[in-house]
Amino acid sequence: MTENQVSYTEDSIRSLDWREHIRLRPGMYIGKLGDGSAMDDGIYVLVKEIVDNSIDEHVMGNGKLIEIKISEHKVVVRDYGRGIPLGKVIDCVSKINTGGKYDSKAFQKSVGLNGVGTKAVNALSQHFKVQSFRDGKTKCAEFERGVLSIDHPEEATTEKNGTMITFVPDNTIFKNYHFIPEYLENQIRNYCYLNAGLTISFNDTKFQSKDGLLDLLRDKANEETIRYPIIHLKGEDIEVALTHDNQYGEEYYSFVNGQNTTQGGTHLAAFKEALVKTVRDFYKKDFEASDIRASIVAAVSVRVQEPVFESQTKTKLGSHAVSEGGPSMRNFVGDFLKKALDDYLHKNSASAEALLKRIMQSERERKDMAGIKKLANERAKKASLHNKKLRDCRIHLNDEKNDRRKETTLFITEGDSASGSITKSRDVETQAVFSLRGKPLNCFGLTKKVVYENEEFNLLQHALDIEEGLDNLRFSRIVIATDADVDGMHIRLLIMTFFLQFFPDLVKNGHLFILETPLFRVRNKQKTIYCYSEEEKQVAIRELGNKPEITRFKGLGEISPEEFGMFIGEDMRLDPIILSKDTTIKKLLEYFMGKNTMERQNFIIDNLRVEKDEVKEEVA
Repeated sequence: MTENQVSYTEDSIRSLDWREHIRLRPGMYIGKLGDGSAMDDGIYVLVKEIVDNSIDEHVMGNGKLIEIKISEHKVVVRDYGRGIPLGKVIDCVSKINTGGKYDSKAFQKSVGLNGVGTKAVNALSQHFKVQSFRDGKTKCAEFERGVLSIDHPEEATTEKNGTMITFVPDNTIFKNYHFIPEYLENQIRNYCYLNAGLTISFNDTKFQSKDGLLDLLRDKANEETIRYPIIHLKGEDIEVALTHDNQYGEEYYSFVNGQNTTQGGTHLAAFKEALVKTVRDFYKKDFEASDIRASIVAAVSVRVQEPVFESQTKTKLGSHAVSEGGPSMRNFVGDFLKKALDDYLHKNSASAEALLKRIMQSERERKDMAGIKKLANERAKKASLHNKKLRDCRIHLNDEKNDRRKETTLFITEGDSASGSITKSRDVETQAVFSLRGKPLNCFGLTKKVVYENEEFNLLQHALDIEEGLDNLRFSRIVIATDADVDGMHIRLLIMTFFLQFFPDLVKNGHLFILETPLFRVRNKQKTIYCYSEEEKQVAIRELGNKPEITRFKGLGEISPEEFGMFIGEDMRLDPIILSKDTTIKKLLEYFMGKNTMERQNFIIDNLRVEKDEVKEEVA
């Protein structure tokens, strides 16, 4: 046997227990890990897996209140359902393929059917505690990284029936993690939209919904710019809400058994197809599908028996029948929409007329831009053969079978020095770089025509492959990487304006981020500390003492490729661009990118941060 050969014997075969396998391959169970800066990072999946069980209890008619408390790192979820049977408390959170949902009579149309979710949370938590309250008795057990540490005896209790789960995600797996309240609130609102009569208390703030998906669209659509009142349709095991706005793109929210299927699936595909067919039949005109769906804001929710998802994280519904022996998802959604939407349009002539005008407007805009788009696409293809604007990576978001697709990142930089440093230090498998030339155009108030006429914008949308929507988006994260000075901040605003103006669904779906890079390097002969704020710098100075050398980074180009690799690797810090529930894009852009106003000037003055200009300073 040569030195490079590896022996393959009986000793090479190893069996992992459930806990070891989850900790060794967490991505199989919760998707990507992340630090909490993205809405689909693992820590939010952990919360969802626990809350899903409480939701399933509510759906079965047990418990109208769920209490969630989340501090910096600890999560507590208390429901008032039936409570786990006391003799099975430990098994239900520590034995794979153990749970009540295998009994279809106990849990009809549930989300979690494979008995894995809670066990994954247990295995990936440095501390996990389960407590069940049932008929005047309580049983509690505690675990450390999936290993039982304390088996408390049964006791009498006066607490109401239900289950309480407490966990702290393992910081050796979820490094530097933090919960972002807006992401959690979005999860909680979705639960409420889909479960009338349910109240969720999140850190003592109560959330509930009376009108389901109608409430969802009231929150998501801009009431001032929608073209007609929201259409709300309900049937057995299906609910739909839709309207058209004035924004670019298509915006969809889809759900299966209360689970937010962020990647859609067969139910969303069926909805899009049925919408186009129903509209064509109603107006008796063969409209282009893109003209019918342009500027739509819609939500669709279905409940099915034993849903088949394409991954453990349940973000995309697979292809299957609605129930055993029942219709296909395509026929189920199609038949419902064909009747319900057609009836609505016949009964509401004003809405039907407004919808027709919106479609015809989209048709005119598409035809007006046809020639420009053709020339722009030809320029983009020609440029991509020899331009250096995009340093691409090997894996992309639309590589659906690749485990690392959710790590894919495009850094948008300005200037050769910054893009050069990132290009030399990046992971060529998952990280790409797009280099801007100078400041991009302020596109506030302009039509989408400018995207094709402006070379920078045209090449950027082709690099992302978002011309026809997000279905072919090539990168999970689009990261704006500009200097932390006045010019860099201005470029950042201009890029954000581009995405908010023409591709708002990309921002709303949590794909846009700002790269945080250190402002200071504090070092002595023994140690180097990188600091992202004045406060961190002062802490580092106290830690190192003895007159450390302090460097103030003025631009990304000043950071060497060797150093940059540390800031875009595992410990990369990203600030997500989050649109709050009360934010309207139109007002946001008018405020920051419209004509100068005294209000904005006062805002800038009040929030101005003054940094020292010295590159190096000695601290006594």
